[in-house]
Amino acid sequence: MTSARRILLATDGSPTAALARERAVDLVRFTGAQLHVVHVALASPWTSPRPLGEQHRRRLLDDARPVLDAELAALREAGVDAIPHLRLGRPPHEVLRVQDETQADLVVIGSRGLNAFTRVLLGDDAETILRHAPCDVLVVRPPSKEK
Repeated sequence: MTSARRILLATDGSPTAALARERAVDLVRFTGAQLHVVHVALASPWTSPRPLGEQHRRRLLDDARPVLDAELAALREAGVDAIPHLRLGRPPHEVLRVQDETQADLVVIGSRGLNAFTRVLLGDDAETILRHAPCDVLVVRPPSKEK
């Protein structure tokens, strides 16, 4: 991985997204890179089969804003500023779109570690981003549980 100038942190407010935030903060401190953070309000043909009206669209974004705001607050608390991006759509597609718009050199995402069966049924956003991103992707996994 070359030295990143722009890092894109994708968050969904989950515990693994918090782990990804910790890695992104470390990278920003080490490299001095500019940090962008994106949260995507889910809207797809599976969740909204009819086209979204403006009122419904606004409500989905309003409901998603607290997740992005909490992420920005956690980053500020860690001493890092970030440029926010709130999107509506399918998370992997929107993360890749923001990566393209910002020309991020690195995307940092958390992974819930879905098993193969669940991944086939639901898809895995981290895997989709990993396969299609034109830049490096850091997938942060939760610590493994000791047996």
